[in-house]
Amino acid sequence: MSDPTQPADPANPPGADFANRDPDSPGFWDERFERGFTPWDQAGVPAAFLAFAARHADAAVLIPGCGSAWEALWLAREERRVQAIDFSPAAVATARTQLGEYAAVVQQADFFAWQPPFLAGWIYERAFLCALPVARRGDYAQRMAELAAPGALLAGFFFIGTTPKGPPFGIERAELDALLSPYFELVEDEPVSDSIAVFAGRERWLTWRRRT
Repeated sequence: MSDPTQPADPANPPGADFANRDPDSPGFWDERFERGFTPWDQAGVPAAFLAFAARHADAAVLIPGCGSAWEALWLAREERRVQAIDFSPAAVATARTQLGEYAAVVQQADFFAWQPPFLAGWIYERAFLCALPVARRGDYAQRMAELAAPGALLAGFFFIGTTPKGPPFGIERAELDALLSPYFELVEDEPVSDSIAVFAGRERWLTWRRRT
């Protein structure tokens, strides 16, 4: 029986018989994609993404930790330059099936070692930072800085506020600012109106510009 005094853990619900409990392992995500357990998946393209994409129509886009890759599909259909990656083979298979003729824009890769095929104007953050174990946050910030040329944007949804369990692993705003500010300048901070249940009330759309 689950303990009602403990907070819910969306990726590891009470009673679930998942074998892998380590989100730093591709097998963790493989197991959940293979079983169709993806409570973080919006199954569509968020309004804030569409608004931002309209304002930055010429930006080539990188999407790390793309999951089902709904946004990559939208960008590809719009003939935008996009490359999406995930380190989970099952996530990549799911995304490629969904993308059909555009499947080539998704590849299996380790974000921390991957070399993108082009210089991006926009790196899209969508439930990637909050999927990483807390110990990897410094690696995330450094790698984002390496991938972003001066003036390039790191923009997307950030899950604000700590969570005792996860993923998703929330981050306090002050910690996020301290994490990214050495490399990026915050230029936009907007509320999110269409969050799914697992992120409701905790997301902000933030746009960070790579410092020169």
